[in-house]
Amino acid sequence: MSEQPRILYCNCAYAKIVPPDVKEAVLRRLCDSGAAFDAVADLCEMSARKDPGLKRLTEGGAVKIAACYPRAVKWLFSAAGAPLVKDATEVLNMRVEAAEEVSSALLSQELNPNIPEGKPRATDAPASESDGPPSMARQDPQ
Repeated sequence: MSEQPRILYCNCAYAKIVPPDVKEAVLRRLCDSGAAFDAVADLCEMSARKDPGLKRLTEGGAVKIAACYPRAVKWLFSAAGAPLVKDATEVLNMRVEAAEEVSSALLSQELNPNIPEGKPRATDAPASESDGPPSMARQDPQ
């Protein structure tokens, strides 16, 4: 039997882009499950601060992350100097997936890696609010 992937839950506290009912339902299900998980206020803010906790997370084996778009999460970790391991990371998108889907996937023993190919670059930041966190939107020089 393989080891259960670690779980990271992002509350997306500052960007306010994840529906509150989805965040609350996923967090409630995680708490009720008794599973071990880490909850953070906001991955965008942690990335901006280059929080060393992100690097510790990427070096600890398989991980499932409940946050937003996989490409945005990949970019955030890379910007913090903690690139995600492509074959050992699954990102569940609370912006577009139902709470039950996210919760079930987080608590499942199965890992479905879904980090996009290629190296993130500054130009890979989401171009609009609909593509990712507004704090990461590309700014065109005037």
